[in-house]
Order: sequence, then C-alpha cells, then structure tokens
Amino acid sequence: MMRAEDIMSREIVVIRGSATIAEAVDLMKGKGQFTLIVDRCHENDTYGTVSATDIVCKAIAYGKDPKQTRVYEVMTKPSVIVHPDWGVEYVARLFAEIGVCRALVIKDQLVGVISIIDILTKSDFIESPQSLMFEETIQKAIEDARAICATYGAGSKVCTVAWNAVEELQAEAAHQKAESMVSAKATFEEYCAANPDAPECRIYYED
Repeated sequence: MMRAEDIMSREIVVIRGSATIAEAVDLMKGKGQFTLIVDRCHENDTYGTVSATDIVCKAIAYGKDPKQTRVYEVMTKPSVIVHPDWGVEYVARLFAEIGVCRALVIKDQLVGVISIIDILTKSDFIESPQSLMFEETIQKAIEDARAICATYGAGSKVCTVAWNAVEELQAEAAHQKAESMVSAKATFEEYCAANPDAPECRIYYED
C-alpha cells in the first residue's frame, strides 16, 4: 500500500502571513506552485496555506487590492495534517470526509504537502486498489490525534479534526463489519439451501 510520503510534494514554498497577495502571486508564478505554506508566527503556532483558489475566491472576486490585502486575510488555517506513514486510501477518505483538497505532511517537522492531484496522478489506486486496513489505521489515527492535540491543544480546531477523522474511521469499520456479517450469513444460507443434509446446516436449521 502506498503511503502519503510516497506521493507527496516535497517542494515546500513558504510565505509570511503578513505578505501581500501580490507577493504571493509573484511567488506562485516564480515557483510554479498553486499553493503556498503560510509560516508559523511562533513555535507553538500552526501552519496555514494560501492557494490560488483562496486568492481568487476571497480577494479577486470581491475586488480587493492585491497590493494592500495580506495573505493572512485569505489563507486557510489551521491546515489539515497527515502523517507520512498514512496509507493513500486513508488520506483520500480523510479528504472526502472533511471536504478538503490538500493537507500538510508532518512528522516532527513539516516534510511535504499532499493533495487530491497527488493521489490522482501519483498513486497506484488503478493498478492496486486497496481496502482500508481499519484496525491498524484506526490505531495509527488515534496515536496521531493524541500527538496533534498535545502539540496544538485539546481545544484547537486541528485537534477536533483529528478526532473527527478517528470517529469516521471507527464508524466505517463498524459499517463494514456489519455488512461482512450479513454477507457471510447470506452465503451460509445459500450453502445450506444447496446442501441441506450437511451436519452444520442441520444444526443451523435446528437453531
């Protein structure tokens, strides 16, 4: 199973929140990037992101002066955070559940950015589709949620997002388990209908 670090973009372009949108656009053009990382104000602060979509939808669409409007006015913060070891399928589900297009990849420090474009163009979901290994993934998500909350605080938005992701995984695991049990029962009933004299089927019908 491919992991986030296998397909993430390692080119991290950072900008200050106090920079103007005009400076952000120039940096995007120069680096060929459509998303910039907004640097933290201090060690315990969270990272933000500013994308071409943020600039178009939050500034240009409202006629704001790009030379006067600051990045912090249109950026997205805090950003969703994923661990580099998380499976691509889990990251994709996280994106779907939260409704985001990208996340920062952090392991002790910022190491990359992963987006839906990365998942679409770099992962092997066509050649090797994977189902989520829920027990392992849920445990990992719980560990990461605890680490995120310890870093950013239990009341932070990014902490809430992390635990929401855990709850979504747990709900999906329960749903799939229930479906699996129903499917297994239906298969067994079909087997017994075809083999009514089988010992296990006689016990089944007696119950």
